[in-house]
Amino acid sequence: MFKLQLRLLGPSCKALHQLNHLGLAPFICNYSVANSTHFNTFDLNRLINELSKSGRIDDARKMFDKMSERDEFSWSTIIAAYANIGRLDEARELFDEARKKSSITWSSLISGYYRHGCEIEAFELFCQMRLEGQKPSQYTLGSVLRGCSILGLRQRGENLHGYAIKTGFDSNVFVATGLVDMYAKCKCILEAECLFETLADRKNNVSWTAMITGYSQNGDGYKAIECFRDMRTKGVESNQFTFPSILTACATVSACDFGAQVHGCIVRSGFGANVFVQSALVCMYAKCGDLRSARTGLETMETDDVISYNSMIVGCVRHGFEEEVLFLFRKMHSRDMKIDAFTFPSVLNSFASMKDMKSLKSVHCLIIKTGFEAYNLVSNALVDMYAKQGSLACACEVFNQMVDKDVISWTSLVTGYAHNGSHEEAIKLFHDMITTGTCPDEYVIASILSACAGLTVLEFGKQVHANFIKSGLESLSIDNSLVTMYAKCGCIEDASRVFNSMRVRNVITWTALIVGYAQNGKGKDSLQFYDQMIATGTKPDFITFIGLLFACSHAGLVENGLQYFESMDKVYGIKPGPEHYACMIDLWGRSGHLNEAMELLNRMDVKPDATVWKALLGACRVHGDLEMGESAANKLFELEPSNAVPYILLANMYSAAGRSEDFARIRQLMKSMGIRKEPGCSWIEMNSHVHEFISEDRGHPRTSEIYSKLDEIMILIKEAGYVPDKKFALHDMDEESKELGLAYHSEKLAIAFGLLTLPPVVPIRIFKNLRVCGDCHTAMKYISRVFLRHIILRDSNCFHHFREGKCSCGDYW
Repeated sequence: MFKLQLRLLGPSCKALHQLNHLGLAPFICNYSVANSTHFNTFDLNRLINELSKSGRIDDARKMFDKMSERDEFSWSTIIAAYANIGRLDEARELFDEARKKSSITWSSLISGYYRHGCEIEAFELFCQMRLEGQKPSQYTLGSVLRGCSILGLRQRGENLHGYAIKTGFDSNVFVATGLVDMYAKCKCILEAECLFETLADRKNNVSWTAMITGYSQNGDGYKAIECFRDMRTKGVESNQFTFPSILTACATVSACDFGAQVHGCIVRSGFGANVFVQSALVCMYAKCGDLRSARTGLETMETDDVISYNSMIVGCVRHGFEEEVLFLFRKMHSRDMKIDAFTFPSVLNSFASMKDMKSLKSVHCLIIKTGFEAYNLVSNALVDMYAKQGSLACACEVFNQMVDKDVISWTSLVTGYAHNGSHEEAIKLFHDMITTGTCPDEYVIASILSACAGLTVLEFGKQVHANFIKSGLESLSIDNSLVTMYAKCGCIEDASRVFNSMRVRNVITWTALIVGYAQNGKGKDSLQFYDQMIATGTKPDFITFIGLLFACSHAGLVENGLQYFESMDKVYGIKPGPEHYACMIDLWGRSGHLNEAMELLNRMDVKPDATVWKALLGACRVHGDLEMGESAANKLFELEPSNAVPYILLANMYSAAGRSEDFARIRQLMKSMGIRKEPGCSWIEMNSHVHEFISEDRGHPRTSEIYSKLDEIMILIKEAGYVPDKKFALHDMDEESKELGLAYHSEKLAIAFGLLTLPPVVPIRIFKNLRVCGDCHTAMKYISRVFLRHIILRDSNCFHHFREGKCSCGDYW
């Protein structure tokens, strides 16, 4: 290129000597002199320009430094050369050194700053340019507008729009297109539309592409498609920038058929080999679920493109092809592709539904080797996946090694603990998160509310709710979690208030309330809410029917339960699972129809699990069917040999039937197998502190007061008609000891503590890990009447609301 330039200029021997003096002899050796013209500033400027364009910026600088005279073009050329290749510090140094700066000089540096991601510096330089009285060109304005688009600086963009109007640049297509792009990317799509329409017949493929991209990035894929159709109708040709934008829009609205038509246009237009267009095609097909076409597009690419592989991996994860994800990842690794920070999170997401800890740890090792563990995006995905695999220790280790923890890091770990049942640890982590000053997002708040529901810590849940209200945020997932939390804490009225305040509801919202009313002993209300849900056009899901059938079984609504069960498959196409069958068997069993329950069990479409057999065994215990109870218990011994519940239920049935030898045999079997009954535990929350009690517990600081109060309670309720039901006492005790044992059950100790400490207007909320025994249930009814208190007792199965001597369950529990 340099020799060609010399031929054009035709330097003389004296000029060649001048070049040699400038240190450029290596570039002119073996050159034949054409004429005797001397090099002037104009000639040298052209040489500097040609050297810069050919990438020989240092040689151009040597020539520039040794020039005896420099004009504005000299400075602009060398500054632009440095700015174009990203050597911005040297460009700025030369710019500050230049005595005379033209608008081209300013524009060269401004464009360089924008091109290399220094938008703020570029905008400051533009402001300085205007202060010094320099008039920007349309290209300068276009560059500044592009920077506003990238940074989302709408206000600055509007100021530039005003300047463009004053100076008449708004009529320039280049500037107008920049304004359209700026408004669209600043999410002012209506303003972009208005400007786009003012272009009328001056629209070119750049302005059309800006509008299509704007619609696509603002989530309006359908308008982007309509705009693309109009562009084609006007006869404007698409290019390598248009096609990726419209394909992205197709992916947004899953318009795979239209995307396939665009694919045809791409082939006919000759852009089928463009790597950016090919990548967009793979992404579109993958997001639309057409993985076969996506794979074909990936395999026909001439070069291995990481973005295309990432899109394919995301598509496979989204549509449940986890094994394909690992295959593609291994292929990338074997081809030595430059795996980036977006590849690893997508691959890690494939482990969400796979129990493959070995492969997960292999990917983790590769992450460490390649240094990507330092990327928060990757480490957050590792924390999330280890938590979803139930490996909380590994999740915690990755989390602790992170230097810069963000809200996603905390959310991943807190959510992991909450979803794995470690509710107390989740709440502790949430407290640590707040202490560090990290502002929680909607996902972690929803998870922590679930943890509050699991632990039934109502006071802490209320604090989280209050902070959420103060934040001014709106979130459907948080509202749904609030409904669930209040319902699971026995505050069904509060759950209903949250529900009524919600502007938007989905099936999860309705289901949470239906289940909540069912668990709080208001089964008929659950059915009414179900009818309201159907009236709104919301379709029930798998969980909705569990709540409905639970409500029917606990309210004795046999006919309703049968209707709902039959409608699952016939009306909504939902196949019943073990949970639904367990509810139905419980429904039949509670109402005394044990034969119907057994018949349903025998014709189940799925294999009966332990939940189903427990439901049958519980019904057999209530109705004293020992033969069927033995059969159910034996099945449970096979399915859950270490679970104490079936052993205890069967032993109690033997005892009630007077079969003391069989009772002793079961107890001996439990002893030989090391199976122990879970001790009954009740707790009550007060001032954010949980007070726990077990039967005959004397470890509480106020033990003497509690037992004194309990003695008073027993005297008063006996006077009101309470008679201890000794069949719920331990069997190897005398009559007096049985009565004392019943009096000191954990829930009775908790109620004594509640009566001592809580004001009369406050409900007493007690939670128990096991089912409440019949004697305590009867005692609670008498206590609520004698002491005029609202008692809320949640056992392992449901809530019991005691008021004025009655329970919300109607004694049907």
